[in-house]
Amino acid sequence: MSNVRFKTMEQMPLEMHKVKIVQKLNLLPVEERLKAIQEAGSNTFLLQNRDVFMDMLTDSGVNAMSDRQQAAMMVADDSYAGSETFTRLSKVLKDIFGMDMFLPAHQGRACENIISQAMVKKGTFVPMNYHFTTTRAHINLNGGTVLELIADKGLETTSEEPFKGNMDLDRLKKSIQKVGKGNVAFVRMEAGTNLIGGQPFSLENLEGVSSICKENGISLVLDASLLADNLYFIKKREEAYKDSSIREITAKMASLCDIIYFSARKLGCARGGAILTRDKELFNRMKGLVTLYEGFLTYGGMSVREMEALTVGLEETMDEDMICQGPDFIQFMVNELKKRGVPVITPGGGLGCHINAMEFVNHIPQSEYPAGALASALFIAGGIRGMERGTVSEDRDADGNEKHADMELVRLALPRRVFTLSQVMYAVDRITWLYENREMIGGLEFTEEPAILRFFFGRLQEKGDWQERLAEKFRKDFGDSL
Repeated sequence: MSNVRFKTMEQMPLEMHKVKIVQKLNLLPVEERLKAIQEAGSNTFLLQNRDVFMDMLTDSGVNAMSDRQQAAMMVADDSYAGSETFTRLSKVLKDIFGMDMFLPAHQGRACENIISQAMVKKGTFVPMNYHFTTTRAHINLNGGTVLELIADKGLETTSEEPFKGNMDLDRLKKSIQKVGKGNVAFVRMEAGTNLIGGQPFSLENLEGVSSICKENGISLVLDASLLADNLYFIKKREEAYKDSSIREITAKMASLCDIIYFSARKLGCARGGAILTRDKELFNRMKGLVTLYEGFLTYGGMSVREMEALTVGLEETMDEDMICQGPDFIQFMVNELKKRGVPVITPGGGLGCHINAMEFVNHIPQSEYPAGALASALFIAGGIRGMERGTVSEDRDADGNEKHADMELVRLALPRRVFTLSQVMYAVDRITWLYENREMIGGLEFTEEPAILRFFFGRLQEKGDWQERLAEKFRKDFGDSL
């Protein structure tokens, strides 16, 4: 795509695929959208999919499969043990990542559970570039503590910094010295820092982290769930690797790590998960846990049909024309919103376009959950389901005090090869209208608040009647239009 230029129109991303299977969408009138979000407790996770027009909640498990992936599902070997499907997937994983030992799991958070149980002990620490919700929960449940060591530029909302996911190497060294290397369970790097805009790290930074880990005898764990986007950014933004193939960059990254795990709901456009390692002793510790929690070692809770699809999907991830689709469409959406004055995270990262709710609705205090409020308002405005990535996505501390997030974001995921350009422009239009009416948006308060991972199924309500008034303003401005 990067070599395609338009002669008679503005530059825009070009779909490198054609549509062969379609799913009908439904766009409700604004009054019904209002009712739906209120019945869902102003939590977009609790919306019924039949009420959603553009589902931009996540890319997890909703990326489009290729024709080759769907065809591969028909040749799956569903033997409980000794499956040829497992053998084929193992071979592709070894070819791409160069690691001999592979453990399957039903999804990424299952991998986190296995790794945390095998490696995290009470009183240990896990330094990382930035946490993910379920990652931190598993580490905490096993008695560990997360140390977030993102470089300062990673928390700048507006920036030209190409690798805002980099870890601060000086802080990593000092943290290891402070807690003692024997108290570090492992160091984790997330390829595409999910909670701060899907921002990538550079290969140079990963080399630095790997070197520090080796000096201290600490295992380096890579969360490769969003690896595809990070690979593309390294090739496009890191001068030293502009002439390297995606496969070569992947092999280099893998050589620097001791353990790689990922959610196949993201990487590979299938469903499942995988843990890869070269460490025989650690492998033996984890395989018993896989059998206990997930299933036998040749499927680990995965459907063999999904394993066949993943085998093909991983090979397709090595194709630049495939992995460019997410980042290119995201950057296009970011640029279009910037033109209209809407505050977004820049540069565009992976996974989705991220709206800076702290600036969008700067009149709402963090105690009233501005990102959650904005996500509910966007559904009212356009039937668009995004995800709150702010204070609602945090948990309270041990004393019950609210922990405010570093950023208040509404993530608008762009699953690979799912949305058309006209749908992206529809989202831009409705977001722009909402920004012009942002003063109408008010805060939220919890009515049901789970103690763990409350953002999944907690329920909130509007403070006042701002949602009703927003729906009335939409009807006034758009007339009979949906």
